[in-house]
Amino acid sequence: MTPVLLFVLFLSLSAIPPGATDNEERQEFLDASDIIERANANITTSLVDGDIAPNRRRNADPCTARGCKWPRYGRHVYVPIYISTRYTKTERNIIIRALLTFHASTCIRFVWRKRHTNYLYFYSGSGCWSYLGRQSRGQLVSLQKNGCLYPQTVQHEVIHALGFNHEQVRSDRNDYVSINYQNIKRGKESNFRIRQTNNLGTPYDFDSIMHYGNYAFSKNRKPTIVANDDKSRIFGTARTMSKNDIARVNKLYRC
Repeated sequence: MTPVLLFVLFLSLSAIPPGATDNEERQEFLDASDIIERANANITTSLVDGDIAPNRRRNADPCTARGCKWPRYGRHVYVPIYISTRYTKTERNIIIRALLTFHASTCIRFVWRKRHTNYLYFYSGSGCWSYLGRQSRGQLVSLQKNGCLYPQTVQHEVIHALGFNHEQVRSDRNDYVSINYQNIKRGKESNFRIRQTNNLGTPYDFDSIMHYGNYAFSKNRKPTIVANDDKSRIFGTARTMSKNDIARVNKLYRC
């Protein structure tokens, strides 16, 4: 598909009225990691790191160095999408408005899927989760109704789909945080395993929308993650992409 036609599709995606829904307003105080952990607490879907669907054909980060980035056409990176018709118009608009935040700050452009082979398929599955980076053919992004449909959650799962892992599992995390394994729920320890990530020369970001909170997967209401420089530091409370989140997307995709 040519960039010209993709641009036409971008215009159609942008034609959406502004304004927050009641659903968004009620949940504006929740951060992405809390929403996702609650939504995924009792699902049976096999996930890595809490909300990443495992792909046995490709390792995790840095998969972007081996072919899981989305292709670039001219100045923009076009990511085709399809949103399930089982969502209501209001629910679809939550997803669309969150996608448009990428248009405002990065070179990522989400376009309606036509004959594209590779695309993101947003649907109301069980919990909130995504694959890491571009996969072959249509790849699922699960945003369950009554649990996952918030702007911060959409941003979080889409950043996974663009190729990024969680902040607290990046390769240099031990320089910045310590993991209290004695406080982690049994069976959730692997969610804190360090990944071989491409950090793109950007600093560790406690304000990233991809960072777990202090009490993520805690079994006893005691912190599972603490900052090395300040044990009382509160983090993992992001409700939108940080400057570093945006910078990383732009660096990876050469915006």
